Amino acid sequence: MSLAIDSKIQKWGNGLGLRVSGAMRDIPHFTENTVVKVEVFEDGFTVKKATQSVKRLPFTEAQLLEGLNPDTVHSELLATPINSELIE
Repeated sequence: MSLAIDSKIQKWGNGLGLRVSGAMRDIPHFTENTVVKVEVFEDGFTVKKATQSVKRLPFTEAQLLEGLNPDTVHSELLATPINSELIE
């Protein structure tokens, strides 16, 4: 089955978003947290359900942050952003 739908890419936070609603959501049975594969081309992109589950990282966020404190975080090593990198 194929269906052509006109939609609009809109500003979403600091990025752009395409709302997946109506037939774009219902026909492929997308639900919240559906894992998808996005293929990007010069003239657009395709979105399909992922055939394999997303590989989980070997550590949780809590495990990565465990033991960090002002003495062990080494914040003095962070780069200072230049003006063009700052969000206005």
